[in-house]
Amino acid sequence: METRGRSLVKAVLWNVIGLVSMTAVGFLATGSLRAGGLTAAINTVLGFVTYLIYERVWSRITWGRRHA
Repeated sequence: METRGRSLVKAVLWNVIGLVSMTAVGFLATGSLRAGGLTAAINTVLGFVTYLIYERVWSRITWGRRHA
């Protein structure tokens, strides 16, 4: 089972990567760093919360795990 701290660190790192890439995509799509950054920030917050919930749910599911 994964600790909450590990899940949190994974979610933060994943979302930093997503924030940078979505800012670039938003900027390319809109030509505005502000609009691209706002879109990326909203996406990052939603993605962060969703990912944390997703990871915590899967940490409780035993299907497909091998027991040593």
